[in-house]
Order: sequence, then structure tokens, then C-alpha cells
Amino acid sequence: MTPDIAAILAIDGIATGAVYALVAIGTVLIFTVTRVIFIPFGDIAAFTALTLAALDAKELPGTVGLVVVLACMACLMELGSLARTGELRAAPKAVLFYLVLPLLAVGTVWLTMRVNPPMPIRIVLALLLILPVAPLLDRIVFRPIADASVLLLLTVSVALHFALVGLGLLFFGPEGVRTEPLTSLALDVGDVHVPGQTVLILTAALVFSGLLFLFFDFTLLGKALRATAFNRTGARLMGIRPARAGTIAYLLGSLMAGVSGILIAPVNTIFYDSGFLLGLKAFVGAIIGGMISYPGAAIGAFGVGILESFASFESSTLKDVIVFSLLIPVLLWRSLASQHSEEEVEE
Repeated sequence: MTPDIAAILAIDGIATGAVYALVAIGTVLIFTVTRVIFIPFGDIAAFTALTLAALDAKELPGTVGLVVVLACMACLMELGSLARTGELRAAPKAVLFYLVLPLLAVGTVWLTMRVNPPMPIRIVLALLLILPVAPLLDRIVFRPIADASVLLLLTVSVALHFALVGLGLLFFGPEGVRTEPLTSLALDVGDVHVPGQTVLILTAALVFSGLLFLFFDFTLLGKALRATAFNRTGARLMGIRPARAGTIAYLLGSLMAGVSGILIAPVNTIFYDSGFLLGLKAFVGAIIGGMISYPGAAIGAFGVGILESFASFESSTLKDVIVFSLLIPVLLWRSLASQHSEEEVEE
């Protein structure tokens, strides 16, 4: 391997790692607030890419049908819950949040597509359409079992992923898509040609990481989310609603997944089931960061991207095996480094 090839592989790995970093940070965000390891994160990113491709082709994306179905289910479940608890006075707010706003996003996309909007507007429409997906999934799937164990939540999350794969095939079809590049600019760093898309991906990862840092450290809402992450009961006693905090976390997660999907769509062919490997590799990065640290998750994700790039050069058939094998020493090290205490259970 020559130095020039190594430099090209490193740049490619950094670009891939930047996408993984966005997904990994979003995964950590949702986990720290809700204790849910949100496996479908990659699916939402893939659905965003498929949505943007449909908008580019001047077609109504399958996300419209997905959002309508999820909104109706979430609204019915929320109204049923309010009826059981005798709090029907909150029904108008529930209908507004779980039905009206998602359908408003669908209507906005449907009306705007009639005037053939430019690419920046299509990107905004794709993000607008994908934003309600994670909060609606939270209300339908995770809210009823919010107090369950992490293992049960993980099992349900995996099952939800397979359900979304089936829905993706139903609403988007089996064809793969690749959108047009977001920029045609390029940079030359020494003898290495750096595509503008790579610079854009890296910039987006750094910007979102910085915004999340500012959000959690310098805003009241961010501090409320951190309080929920540390102690749900204590946060509830201080007037913070864990359910509302979880909804905000899922909204932010949807946004980050959407941005990841838009950034990766021009460089990879995306299918309805492409999100699984994307989310799983980002999850490896989050595990390296300990599932509690945003900088650690980002660093781990960049490491996964660089390792995958060099592994694909050595053996494209074994690159995924090499990446996932990284989990073994990391988990062993964390198991040995952490302090275990024996729990005495009294019956």
C-alpha cells in the first residue's frame, strides 16, 4: 500500500465515519434519555434517502403513506390511554401532536411537489416528512413499556427494525436509489483529490456535534433532558416530564438520522433495508464510546469508518467481519475495567 492510497483510504474512512458519527450520537442521545437502544435509527436514515430520491424523481414518496399510518395508530393509542386515565381534556392536544402535525407535514410535501421545487427545498421536505417517524414509533411501541428492562426494550427495538424493513419494502419497493451530489466542488490536498461531498459530510458531523454540545450545556431544555437521563424519578419530582423529554430526544434523533440519510445517499446506493448495517456500524462506534459520551461515540464512529475503509481495501468480502470483530476486545476491556458489585436480592 502506497502513501497516496493510504491517504485516499483515510479520507474515505473519515467521510464514512462522519455519517456513522451522526447516527452514533443520535443513538446515544435516545439511549441516555429513554434507555432505548434505538436499532431502527439506520432505517430512518435509509428512508430519508429513499424519500429524497422520490422527490428528485418528482414522485410522491412512500414516506407519505408510512407517516399517515403511524400517525393514525399513535393518535388512536394516545386517545385510548387518555380515556382509560380519565384525562380526555388533553385529547385536543394529543390529536394536534400525533395526527394534525404529521398530516400537515404530509400535506406540505404534497402541495409543494406540484411546483417542482429546487434541491434545497426538496431536502427540507424530506427532513420535514421524516421528522415525525421516530416520535410516532416511540408512542406506538416504546411508550407503553417505558418502565421495562433495557434488555426487553432492546428486544422490542430489534423486532421494530424487522417490522420497518417490511414496511419499507411495502412503501418504497425493492429498487435501490442514489441521489445527485449535493455539491460539485472539490479540494486538492497535496496529491489527494477530496470530493466536496466528503467535506460536506465532515462539516455536517462537526456542526451537529457542536450544536448538541451547546444545546445540552447551555439551554434549559438540554439540561432537562440531561436530568431525565441521570434520574427519571428525580426529574419527574422537579417537574420534568420524562415522556415529553423522550419525545424531544426522538425528534432530535429523527433529524440526525434524516441528515445522515441525505448525506450518504449521493455516495451509496440505498435500498429499503440498507439502514441495518448503517445503524449497526454506528452502534459499534457508540459502544466504543460507552453509550454515554457524545465525543466518545463520535470518535468511535470515526474509528469504525477508517477501519472499514482500510479493511475493504484488504478484503472487501471480510470488511464487515473485521469491523464487527472490533466489538469483542472493546466489550472485554469494558467488562474488565468496570467495577462489578454483587447484588443481594431479598425475597
